[in-house]
Amino acid sequence: MSQRTERRGIHVDQSELLCNKGCGYYGNAAWQGLCSKCWREEYQRARQKQIQEDWALAEKLQREEEAAYASIQGAQSQPQAQPQASLGTFSKFEEKKTNEKTRKVTTVKKFFSPSSRTASKKAPTEGEEKGTGLRDWRGMFTSPWEMGSPTEDNQEGKTPSPSISRQSSIETDRASRDFVDFLKTMQKPGREVHKHSRTFIESMANKKDLGADELSEYVQDFYQNMSERLMTHFKVSSENVERVMDEVEKYIMTRLYKSVFCPETSDDEKKDLATQKRIRALHWVDIQMLCVPVDEEIPEVSENVVKAITDVIEMDSKRVPRDKLACITRCSKHIFSAIKITKSEPASADDFLPTLIYIVLKANPPRLQSNIQYITRFCNPSRLMTGEDGYYFTNLCCAVAFIEKLDAQSLNLDPEDFERYMSGQASPRRPETDSSWPQVDPGPVVSSPALAKVYQNLELLSGLGGRQDRVLAAAQSLQSDLMTWQESVGQEVQEIMEKYPLEIRPPAPSAIDSDVENDLLPPPLTPQVFAG
Repeated sequence: MSQRTERRGIHVDQSELLCNKGCGYYGNAAWQGLCSKCWREEYQRARQKQIQEDWALAEKLQREEEAAYASIQGAQSQPQAQPQASLGTFSKFEEKKTNEKTRKVTTVKKFFSPSSRTASKKAPTEGEEKGTGLRDWRGMFTSPWEMGSPTEDNQEGKTPSPSISRQSSIETDRASRDFVDFLKTMQKPGREVHKHSRTFIESMANKKDLGADELSEYVQDFYQNMSERLMTHFKVSSENVERVMDEVEKYIMTRLYKSVFCPETSDDEKKDLATQKRIRALHWVDIQMLCVPVDEEIPEVSENVVKAITDVIEMDSKRVPRDKLACITRCSKHIFSAIKITKSEPASADDFLPTLIYIVLKANPPRLQSNIQYITRFCNPSRLMTGEDGYYFTNLCCAVAFIEKLDAQSLNLDPEDFERYMSGQASPRRPETDSSWPQVDPGPVVSSPALAKVYQNLELLSGLGGRQDRVLAAAQSLQSDLMTWQESVGQEVQEIMEKYPLEIRPPAPSAIDSDVENDLLPPPLTPQVFAG
């Protein structure tokens, strides 16, 4: 089978990584193959259309309710002679019902209005109405004299929301200090950036119940408005704007990480569990099936593979989307180094994607889908649209999509064998057998030293299993022989005792000196007299 045929399920043309709109930026599977810019345009267009449809539905419901009320009122307005008191009572009832109808229609209109999603659930007091413009991030970029914003000391003196009142972690404190130190070099623009960033964080504390897409929309709009204000109002160069926005992203996302990463309103956690289960079921996929041009028997290659696995796992420990992207970039560079050492030539895109898939399968990164969605929603869009970070991230999304759709044809396997491998009934390295001990197929050559050691140990266990069976059989035979010998000895003793019974005779009495040889006795003692 040719190498080209083996790659038919893994090969991805580089044009497929670009935006489907043809704008030249990198696309994303989470955005239906569009880049962040085109996706936002499509999202806003669809959102505006939905708002218009909701308004049309609200107006239709209002007309139907008015028509029904008019018909009821016409049926009840028959010319009847009633007392003046009854007419007054009916008039009050009619006024009350009209007010109730107006309130319901107004509530329906507010529910479908665009501003209802950002409105506070609780009516503001007179003191709070003055600060309403501060809590609405859409008014952040008005002129300072129009905002009338309080000082930061007054903001800190207010009662903060539960999320902000929690004790900041060490990482959050460090990010705040770094952000302030960075902005000190910018003078007036730095003060504006710091003020708007703090106001935005406070406004996001009241938007916990929004969906993940709406939270992403608010953050992306803040990025866009902030960058435009820096370029138009403060005349900051594009390079410096990128530097400022990187620091803004670090500060904001470090503070908002706990509330926007894997939010309760999304199904990210469900996707994480499904992806982890899928990768565990694909544990049997090896290098040969994916056509990975990596030889792990080479120490340098094995070291790069381990580093790549470590980097993609470390992605979950980072808070800032840019730092998570940096982990993906380091992982990809280690992959390119491993391929280059193995092939003794620069790696190509056709070699990179299968190797990245192999690394993801071996690493099974925690909360992979949540991290991808977090980067997609809250990263600075310019990083995902161009550059090496965007290229590597797009390839990671393609790798995850390939793993989710992996089938027998992609690995050039028989569909029945693929299903048995997925269910755990069989393994490519362990054919089906009736023995309870694992059997090893010594035919295929294993490229991983760790896997080779595992298969060697399994082979030793197979031999030990046979030896243990023989030892158990010999022990059972010995036990049976001992029981038979014990029974035969007992039977022989019983026969002898019956044939020669034991007789105990009492001893005969005798004198003390009888049967004693006197010659052997010493002479008797004679008394002796000593002179006094």
